[in-house]
Amino acid sequence: TFDKILIANRGEIACRVIKTCKKMGIKTVAVHSDVDSSAVHVKMADEAVCVGPAPTNKSYLNMDAIMNAIKQTGAQAVSVCAAEGVSFIGPDTHAIQAMGDKIESKLIAKAAKVNTIPGYDGVVKDAEEAVKIAGEIGYPVMIKASAGGGGKGMRIAWNDEETREGFRFSSQEAASSFGDDRLLIEKFIDNPRHIEIQVLADKHGNALWLNERECSIQRRNQKVVEEAPSTFLDPDTRRAMGEQAVSLAKAVKYSSAGTVEFLVDSKKNFYFLEMNTRLQVEHPITECITGLDLVQQMIRIAMGYKLQHKQSDIPINGWAIESRVYAEDPYKSFGLPSIGRLSQYQEPLDLHNVRVDSGIEEGSDISIYYDPMISKLVTYGKTREEALKKMEEALDNYVIRGVTHNIPLLREIIVHPRFVSGDISTKFLPEVYPDGFKGHMLTAGERRELLATAAALYVAVEIDGEKVEVSGEWNLASALLPLTINGKHRTLQVYKHAYFKLRVLSKLAASLSKHMPEKVPEDTSSILRSPMPGSVVAVSVKPGDNVAEGQEICVIEAMKMQNSMTAAKAAKVKSVHCKAGDTVGEGDLLVELE
Repeated sequence: TFDKILIANRGEIACRVIKTCKKMGIKTVAVHSDVDSSAVHVKMADEAVCVGPAPTNKSYLNMDAIMNAIKQTGAQAVSVCAAEGVSFIGPDTHAIQAMGDKIESKLIAKAAKVNTIPGYDGVVKDAEEAVKIAGEIGYPVMIKASAGGGGKGMRIAWNDEETREGFRFSSQEAASSFGDDRLLIEKFIDNPRHIEIQVLADKHGNALWLNERECSIQRRNQKVVEEAPSTFLDPDTRRAMGEQAVSLAKAVKYSSAGTVEFLVDSKKNFYFLEMNTRLQVEHPITECITGLDLVQQMIRIAMGYKLQHKQSDIPINGWAIESRVYAEDPYKSFGLPSIGRLSQYQEPLDLHNVRVDSGIEEGSDISIYYDPMISKLVTYGKTREEALKKMEEALDNYVIRGVTHNIPLLREIIVHPRFVSGDISTKFLPEVYPDGFKGHMLTAGERRELLATAAALYVAVEIDGEKVEVSGEWNLASALLPLTINGKHRTLQVYKHAYFKLRVLSKLAASLSKHMPEKVPEDTSSILRSPMPGSVVAVSVKPGDNVAEGQEICVIEAMKMQNSMTAAKAAKVKSVHCKAGDTVGEGDLLVELE
């Protein structure tokens, strides 16, 4: 096999690739931006090369710098670009270009007899043409970047006005994320499931499908919880989807691991969405149920070996679930990015059948330049119920301090009756939480448990130098408190920024607290603050302007996503505290209305 591989990526996926390379006895080269110089992937690799400053287009996506790193280190293989004498671990350029372009990929899929979504197959020139095409297809429509992915450059429109606005935002996001602002429009399949098929193909014309992944739990078109297999597919539909995925892979002479994504409606009709010509974030759940190491397979294929397996060898053993743990505030539109330093960090790896793919450690910084993912938490069981129980336990035992994270949301999703019964679609989050995620609502019993625990924690008493154990054998220095309450096992975490705010007061303090002045909450309708750290793309108002309710005031970009900030009421602009190009923090004052 190869002696040395350069990994042209960062974070958890770079660490994931290094693990398999070590297992195979292959030396690794990491690349990093200047802000990532002490990142985990850099420490894990045998060699590391700095490829530029923090923004991705100046470092991780800077082809010249990556190629120089390859020459400098003598790496024979890389996971980003084919060059003279260097093998690319992944599909060839033709397949990447054909499938990476959503317009071309749809035409190829049609020719390969793959079911596709009705829509306009050309490039949309401007907003007015978009309105005309949308009218012909019939609302609702999906406007999306031809070069896109990861939910960026995508908008759903239900009328002409939304089409114009969607066209503007999608093309801006697409230009800043992919350097390509071409858009296409297709019919929006309302309330579908998002189910994808993992494929594996070699350079000798052999291809396999490795079952499906159910990825319907999403926010802003990005996946949050994934599982394999899906509760929805029967063997016939699974086979039909698998066979279409393989015929598409063969049509573009695909070689490597890839994923064919489908939208599946309530009647089990499925439509081709796109093909991802890379290792997907959620690949671990497929590894759990098939027993294959997909990175190892990609390396073998790149070396020119034939596939080791036949279709009949591919099993579905047990059930696997993945939760994407993000540094995000789940109470703001299901997750707006949060930045900070991980002051305390402990993965639940002492639990059986738990896998954590992460690229950070205690002390790591989560910055505004990259995806805010902390890790992928994967649990496995013989049955779905077993895997879900294990996920509950793993989330409860996961310690993350220093950044806001989405574990409260993940914890609620996996115990929600609709999720447990498998009644899900891509609309799950907005349907279950129409007013946004508000957190866990305590039952009367849970409330009593919490009060009892707080009181018990408080009354570890010392008398005449002798310690009386009222609260039991608890190590308060530990981040986790495993408790038994009325015979039920519970895991609690006690810290300053905890989810449930409790104060234990003495009788005197409690009686005096009613005389303490309450802090008056800010009038959020007159003051516009940045909901997250990011940069100001555009400011649409100036002092003295009159604005209508819902009118756009400015646009904030964070982690490559553009967010339109609007007026909460009709008012006059009193003052503007930001301009295009400014970097803003969470809670910074942007505009005041009067």
